[in-house]
Amino acid sequence: MNSDTPSLRLDSLPRHIAIIMDGNGRWAKKRSLNRIKGHREGAESVRDIVRVCREIGIEVLTLYAFSTENWQRPRPEVSALMSLLKGFLRSEAAEMMENGIRLSAIGQIERFPGDVVKVLRDIIDMTRKNQGMILNLALSYGGRDEIVTAACKIAADVRAGRLQIEEITEEVFSNYLYTQGLPEPDLLIRTSGEMRISNFLLWQIAYTEICVTHTLWPDFRREELIRILQDYQKRERRFGMTGAQIKKAPRRQ
Repeated sequence: MNSDTPSLRLDSLPRHIAIIMDGNGRWAKKRSLNRIKGHREGAESVRDIVRVCREIGIEVLTLYAFSTENWQRPRPEVSALMSLLKGFLRSEAAEMMENGIRLSAIGQIERFPGDVVKVLRDIIDMTRKNQGMILNLALSYGGRDEIVTAACKIAADVRAGRLQIEEITEEVFSNYLYTQGLPEPDLLIRTSGEMRISNFLLWQIAYTEICVTHTLWPDFRREELIRILQDYQKRERRFGMTGAQIKKAPRRQ
């Protein structure tokens, strides 16, 4: 760990951090800039947060990069976001390889322009053997859509005889989600002060610790993440049990 990083207990870090990156537009508006400038500055925050998560040993970082609802934004802004995403992926590919970061993506990826999908899939393939950290981008993602998609897949498997209704459990259902194979988020961070989930990981965050900060995403950097992690380490996660019970229970995986 970098000597400049304040003390954190390595045995109680979250395995999986999920972030709703909100406030790029408001950051730009406050400075009389166009919204795209806010998105570009937000990309710098992504770089910083990915680096610090890799440095301290976070296993999975999921970033809410583009929601299913974001397709409703003005066409020029959506087009600029596509270009920014493609450029970001290309610029970060070498660093992902150098630092052992594996890229993954969840959502309706097929809705993106072909050139963006190609770059995304190329880098996912290039980094697939990396084992240092998973950078999971939620792209054209919606939590309700994910749950409906999972239900449809389960129904198809039941109809085909590959799955019996009585075999459907929470664990089985989880295996039909986009996040199959990933641990559930331990910590959800939302920037910009908005007190809502915005259709993000609705199934997965049932017992996730939540932190809302008023900081706009382009201003969210290493120091604030570390402060949030220090606060997280003071919390007692009980998962419906008493404090005494949880102290005796094994850590949830």
